[in-house]
Amino acid sequence: MSTLTASPTRGSLGRTTKAEWIKLSSIRSTWWTALAMVVVGAGFTTIICGVYANDIAAGSGDSQGEFITQGLIFSQISAVVIGALVVTSEYGTGLIRSTLAATPLRARVLAAKAIVLSGFLFVVGTATAFIGYFGGNAFFRHDGVGISLGDEHILRSMFGAGLYMAGLGLLAAAVGLLVRHTAAAISIVLALVFIIGQVVQLIPGTFGEWVMKLMPGNAGPGIVVPVSFGPDMLSPWTGFAVFVGEIALLGLAGFALFQKRDA
Repeated sequence: MSTLTASPTRGSLGRTTKAEWIKLSSIRSTWWTALAMVVVGAGFTTIICGVYANDIAAGSGDSQGEFITQGLIFSQISAVVIGALVVTSEYGTGLIRSTLAATPLRARVLAAKAIVLSGFLFVVGTATAFIGYFGGNAFFRHDGVGISLGDEHILRSMFGAGLYMAGLGLLAAAVGLLVRHTAAAISIVLALVFIIGQVVQLIPGTFGEWVMKLMPGNAGPGIVVPVSFGPDMLSPWTGFAVFVGEIALLGLAGFALFQKRDA
């Protein structure tokens, strides 16, 4: 009598996703980095709102929306670190060989990683934004200039924070696939987001303006802030669409190399 055995290539996406979640959640650094995202992001938002609340109440002309997600600037680092580690840590430890032995279909492995990573960072990023909102708005309310979640663009910013953090994580994971080294992946993405996006402003003319707008660190964050960075920036959803397109291009390049390289 013949015995049927399950082929590793036929493992469901659900099982692979569960395995990726176990790997991500079992690493202590994941939770410490996520905690840093919440504490630093929400903490700085609260502090910044506390510093400016009195000035706004006194009629400085500033908007509460300029500060209610300000601390998330620092949370970006945590999202990049987690995103890079999801890919590069397996190369560093050699676990990638076991992963591919269990699921030889590499597209399924990457899909599962993307689902787990983006879902995790969306939840943590959104939670960070809400905690920062309640902490910062407490100072605004104390000075009589409180804002409501129902005010224009506030809820979009709260959930947009989760979307942007998820996108940053996927961007770092894509770069991690290309370089397969944790420090290199983190350095490249942080430079792209924080440094290169500002340096390109030195390019003269209309071309320079568009390059600046399209940089990931300038196009993506617009969805996080209730008040636009400036009239020259892309609108929040347009900018985020550009950001997603850039992630997709890097992800496809990373996937192509992932298919060809040995583990």
